[in-house]
Amino acid sequence: MSRTFDIISKVGDEQAFRQEIRDWLAVTLDPEWRRKWQLAREEDLKPLVFAWLETRRKVGLATPHWPKEWGGPGLPFAYQIMVYEELARADAPELDLFTISLFHTPATLFEHGTQEQKDRYLGGITHGTDIWCQGFSEPGAGSDLAALRTAAVKNGDHYVVNGQKIWSSGAINAQYCLLLARTDPNGKRKHDGISYFIMDMKSPGVEVRPIRQITGESEFAEIFMDDVKIPVENLIGAEGNGWNIAQSTLSTERGLLIFGAVERLARSFELERRDARETWMRDVQLRREYAAFYAELQSVRLMIRQLLIELEANPDKASPTLPTYIKLTWGPFLQRYSEFLVRAEGLDAQKWQPSIPGTGFSSRLRMNDFLRSYGWTIAGGSNEIMRNIISERILGLPRG
Repeated sequence: MSRTFDIISKVGDEQAFRQEIRDWLAVTLDPEWRRKWQLAREEDLKPLVFAWLETRRKVGLATPHWPKEWGGPGLPFAYQIMVYEELARADAPELDLFTISLFHTPATLFEHGTQEQKDRYLGGITHGTDIWCQGFSEPGAGSDLAALRTAAVKNGDHYVVNGQKIWSSGAINAQYCLLLARTDPNGKRKHDGISYFIMDMKSPGVEVRPIRQITGESEFAEIFMDDVKIPVENLIGAEGNGWNIAQSTLSTERGLLIFGAVERLARSFELERRDARETWMRDVQLRREYAAFYAELQSVRLMIRQLLIELEANPDKASPTLPTYIKLTWGPFLQRYSEFLVRAEGLDAQKWQPSIPGTGFSSRLRMNDFLRSYGWTIAGGSNEIMRNIISERILGLPRG
């Protein structure tokens, strides 16, 4: 008879909680998942991701950061951290297809959504029937998001939306979109007059075009909107308050998301040391470089731990600057380290292979990880923009 796992009941005993997750992963996680996910493409991949989400949902780990009233386990923050530590430790697949659905959408609706919006949309996320994407960036308004030009004009019981979005992760598979559009073009500041909507991706006038990346994948897409009608009940919060609401959405990129990515790389880092012992690790200079990278990785992990400590103590009083420093440190580090592995392993590493979904930046496919690493210094605001923010808003330097 198979064992029944009750992970959530172990809250209050950290050691027992961790052990229950480890035991569950040992029994549940397919050791061949990397190979199977790598070979699966397009429609064949979705059932695998859905099945893993459902497997986690059955033991309360699909949405460990959700409160009980909306279908989550209501875990204390420290236990949420343990969940992501153990998933990274076991090399469990990430739910990339549901990143917006599981993090950005609930962070927005929990704080700003109406009761009707929560009732209607959150259940589809927890059961894996709905995939969400994000319609924020635009051509010419990526890092300068407040310069967006997509317009939403109210007409009776709906808004008519026209415009274009770009770099929308998962838009090809999405049923819904978190959309920012300008409802008032005459605001005193460019941050004013932006409103926040839920857009049904099946609405007439919505066109999605995949963007082919250098790795051959199409994780991103462009979204074109031509007289798309969005019901007024799909407005989130007050009209014109979209910029402030968007900060709740983007705040999810702090904390657990970056924590999971870095912990996964830390695990991969240890595997490099083991696997390269009889190859490039025997080269003194490469060994020195590896050791220097190890020190850098630990500094990033310590910064993230500090941020998590602050978020646990009081999310509203956590450092507003630390996430910026983490991003500026993590992105370039990821690029240099992945480049180092390509160089250290020589020509054998310099070949294209099908990507492995669910592995983030730690697929251990050298060229894939190297090429994908450059997205991190662009996503969420380019590093150049981040440096401007530090100089102007934190250091108080004059604008150039």
